[in-house]
Amino acid sequence: MKKNNRFYKLSNFGMLGKIVIGLSLGVSISLNLWQWQKNKSNEAGNIGSVRVEAVIDGDTLVLDGDVRLRLRSIDAPELENCGGREAKEELEKSVGGKTVRIKEQIIDKWGRPMALIYVDNDLINEKLVGLGLARFHNDTTTETERLKAAYNKARRGGLGIWSEKCQQKENKKNPKCDIKGNIDDNARDRKLYYYPGCAQYKFTVVELDMGEQWFCDKTEAEKAGFVKSKTCPN
Repeated sequence: MKKNNRFYKLSNFGMLGKIVIGLSLGVSISLNLWQWQKNKSNEAGNIGSVRVEAVIDGDTLVLDGDVRLRLRSIDAPELENCGGREAKEELEKSVGGKTVRIKEQIIDKWGRPMALIYVDNDLINEKLVGLGLARFHNDTTTETERLKAAYNKARRGGLGIWSEKCQQKENKKNPKCDIKGNIDDNARDRKLYYYPGCAQYKFTVVELDMGEQWFCDKTEAEKAGFVKSKTCPN
């Protein structure tokens, strides 16, 4: 009889163990399914709605949770460059303190998150390039053609950074300072200067929004890190 009672208890324990294991497995599967569904909803970078806590500059936000996010496909001037302050002010007006929708988020080559940003149905990335307050960088998104069209229209219209305020062939403000400091688009550390008599001088545009500068003499240009172009005479 004692053997039977012991066997009965062991049988109950075995059944209880199976129930516990079954419940644990069920919970695990449920959690994994929930995580999978969450990942599926975010796999295209569509994070949903988030509040904007601050604006760093014309293309960078701080979201709720102290997360930085850049506007994808565009590049606004640095704050100290031509158009930089205006770009930041426009972005603050458009998203500051508001809830935005984040779509198609990716990580750039420097490890920074970037995405398309919407307020209601307004694409803020498009707004910045459309006002001439940011440059467009070709990137494959669902809004590429829309952004490109806004960018081309702003350039043709001479808006914002595309105006003579930021794009200059002549230094009308100070004609005596006529040396052009130019930064290579493909190699940002390659800085050249041109003076009247250089082969490319007439065609070189000083893009002040990109940090290019006018100089009054060669020494000033060289102190700023620019070197004489090989197309210039000695």
